[in-house]
Amino acid sequence: MVELRVLGPVEAWAGDRRLDVGHARQRCVLAALLVDVNRVVPVDQLVDRVWGAEVPLRGKGGLHSYVSRLRTALADLGDVAIVHRSGGWALETDPDRVDLHRFRGLLARARSAPDPVDGLAAVDRALDLWRGEAFTGLVTPWAVTGRETLAVERWTAELERTDLALRLGRHTDLLPELAARTRRHPLDERLAAQYVLALARSGRQAAALSHYEQVRARLADELGADPGLALRDLHQRLLAADPAVLAGRPAAAAPATPAPTAGAPRQLPAPPRSFIGRADELSALTAALDDVPAGAVVISAIGGAGGIGKTWLALHWAHRHADRFPDGQLFVDLRGFSPDSEPMPASVAVRGFLDALGVDPGRIPTDPDAQSALLRSTVVDKRLLVVLDNAADTAQVVPLLPGGDTCTVLVTSRSRLLGLMTAHGARHLNLDVLTDEEARVLLARRLGAARVAAEAGAVDELIASCQGFPLALGVIAARAHTHADLPLATFAAELRELGLDALADSDPAASLPAVLSWSYRALTAEQQLVLGLLATAPGPDTGLPAAAALTGLSPVAVGRVLRGLEQASLISRDARGRYSMHDLVRAYAADTAREQPREARTAALRRVVDFYLHTAHAADLCLDPHREVVPLDPAAAAPLAPADTAEALAWLDLEQPALLTAQQTAAAHGWDRAVWLLAWTLTTFHNRRGHLAEQLAVCRAGLVAAERLDDPSARLRVHRLLGRTHAALRQHDEAVGHLDRALALAERHEPTTRAHIHQALAWTWSRQGDEARALEHATRSLESYRDLGNPAWEANALNMVGWYAAQNGEHDRAREHCRAALDLHRRHDNPEGEADTLDSLAYIDHRTGRHRQAVAHYRQALALFRDIGNTVQVGDTLEHLGHPHAALGQHEEARAAWEEALELFRAQERDDDADRVRRALDALDGDTTG
Repeated sequence: MVELRVLGPVEAWAGDRRLDVGHARQRCVLAALLVDVNRVVPVDQLVDRVWGAEVPLRGKGGLHSYVSRLRTALADLGDVAIVHRSGGWALETDPDRVDLHRFRGLLARARSAPDPVDGLAAVDRALDLWRGEAFTGLVTPWAVTGRETLAVERWTAELERTDLALRLGRHTDLLPELAARTRRHPLDERLAAQYVLALARSGRQAAALSHYEQVRARLADELGADPGLALRDLHQRLLAADPAVLAGRPAAAAPATPAPTAGAPRQLPAPPRSFIGRADELSALTAALDDVPAGAVVISAIGGAGGIGKTWLALHWAHRHADRFPDGQLFVDLRGFSPDSEPMPASVAVRGFLDALGVDPGRIPTDPDAQSALLRSTVVDKRLLVVLDNAADTAQVVPLLPGGDTCTVLVTSRSRLLGLMTAHGARHLNLDVLTDEEARVLLARRLGAARVAAEAGAVDELIASCQGFPLALGVIAARAHTHADLPLATFAAELRELGLDALADSDPAASLPAVLSWSYRALTAEQQLVLGLLATAPGPDTGLPAAAALTGLSPVAVGRVLRGLEQASLISRDARGRYSMHDLVRAYAADTAREQPREARTAALRRVVDFYLHTAHAADLCLDPHREVVPLDPAAAAPLAPADTAEALAWLDLEQPALLTAQQTAAAHGWDRAVWLLAWTLTTFHNRRGHLAEQLAVCRAGLVAAERLDDPSARLRVHRLLGRTHAALRQHDEAVGHLDRALALAERHEPTTRAHIHQALAWTWSRQGDEARALEHATRSLESYRDLGNPAWEANALNMVGWYAAQNGEHDRAREHCRAALDLHRRHDNPEGEADTLDSLAYIDHRTGRHRQAVAHYRQALALFRDIGNTVQVGDTLEHLGHPHAALGQHEEARAAWEEALELFRAQERDDDADRVRRALDALDGDTTG
């Protein structure tokens, strides 16, 4: 049995064998991954969890090392893996293998168990998982905060266990434990109620009443407050000698849940039969109810797009917790987004609630404000649940809010009700799509597990097309259910071929296009225009500057419109400030965009493509200011101007998906110059980040565009880029073919670029293992660069000649050329060239036995490569650095360098390089243990 533990010391167990997961920092990494098991934890968040404000200079490098060691420690556990994902790491395993998640799962099972015996057994198993304080021994701020949070969860579980034991009549057994607890927690009212109840049921009514008075007096003295409603109610029932309390019948076991009131309204519609998932959202709604401060009404506002499942969530939760509202449940559809009527006036809903509560019609005033006041007075001491479904805005909701502190309100709306949050303390809960697994379960429930299993491929396609949108899945499931004779592949094909039209229906409530149209009609004309343009924008998401370029609006103006669309739940904004929309919403919005004149849509796309091209060009110059300059045409939209290398890399990392799509957009519209120029401007970035597949794709598109332009200058540059990219991918014949074509074009049209091509040929032949031919081409490039009089390019060529001379065993010549290159690079402020040359000098030092000098040079190069964000060269230099460390007997330093290099190579999918470093690590382990 594999066990991963955080509820006590952080440990990993394989059966009876405890694995060595390292020192405190390394255990903190493991804990940070286990808390979010099967979810990606971003690198920055991991660093914060492990070090807090005391991050060392090489924090991320150290993190790489810790993760690598944990991987080694957990390698024998076949169903546990730490995997690298975009931006971070995830520990993937069955959540039940982790004590924390097993604890929470058992509590959830206990809370939903109809039999208190089963519930008590589940809680006991959950509490047995604890072995002390969570994260024992970890002292980072994250660990301390997490320990406190989990302590609250444990305390809540202990209180729930007591409630269940009281329901089962075990009050006598509980008395010693409850007496000790109340001494430790004298102001906990829930605990006080449990102790009072246990005393009363044990025949000690006087002691029970006395303890109540002690708690009441202490609350008054220390907090200036009276006991809450639940404790007061229990006290009154004891004074009245209520037999239901004294007899210990199940209905009286939980004083916070009195018996249902006779004649109380029960307006909830039936619970949804096909409800699935939403565990986090259900927990959040319950937490909002449990954590409310005294004197406040609980208001939860569930937001999300039409058809996302807001009403289903509200009804499922409401039915699940109906016993907590003995005075009834009120429900109204406010018709905020209805296909056939205006939103319901609040006064109509208020009158409906007053009627449901049995208020004498003769007492109801005619003034709407007075009616709302009467509603608040009527429910002030009642424990009611009020569900306000499909609200249009905050103004429609406010008159329906109850008074006092005993009611709970659930509001669903496609609009984000900021006014409700700001003025009334509502908690916002944004509802997103279902996961793929939840979608699969939903289809299985509606269609039968056998049918879903029999057509797994078609089901996968349906899930991918619907992308977790509940209404889309519901429409497909309903049609497949009514046409049981048709294979699911038929519906998958319809969705593939017809797109959104396949989800239309004559019943508006069962038609996704109709549901989306209700939201669309509520928008202003400007919002409709921007939504349509945003649906056609390149990339999966869009930043504010790009949206401004696309729409032609100022950043302030477009920001205002985007906030309105976000309020309408038609787009979402992530933590990076990026705006996106679900693909089905995008398809609907793109259809609406076709209502705009073609010229206007084309102009919008041209503006955003120009924005991406010109900003990428500016970023490229930040990365490599000495690169050959290719002039651009004037921009149709104002680009950004990154201030430095870090800002340029951050923008390119963020916008890469949009940049790739922008090139495709330009190709589709025949903007050929923009197509090949995007390939040109992305080259430095792609090379530094190791995005070789993306570089190959943009270069191939760039060559097609350059050939259509009949521009020899463009063609030779793209052939050169393609040659280097093929060489990086170790596709030697293709690389040489493109570079030979580039060289032929340069001879005829641009002789000054021959040096660049010879340099690319040198690198290509070196990748093939022909160092002599590589040195020959490098030497020719140096001669040409000297003739051109460009010292930065000459420095690059000097370093290249030095490197290949070293590969050919000419170490003195190599060192001479590299030292000359280093001097030029430093004089002309070229940090990338300086780093390359330091790496070369380090290699020469290592090959000539000067291992300490090699380590010093490699470390200088590594610092520069990190500064300029060249993660490809960081990996290469780390690998190189390990060798002189090993030669000096510095095995721990070698291991750290190689482990970090291994992580980078894996992240960059450089499998051959990763295998080579893995072998070096294995050999190092053999040396240290042999």
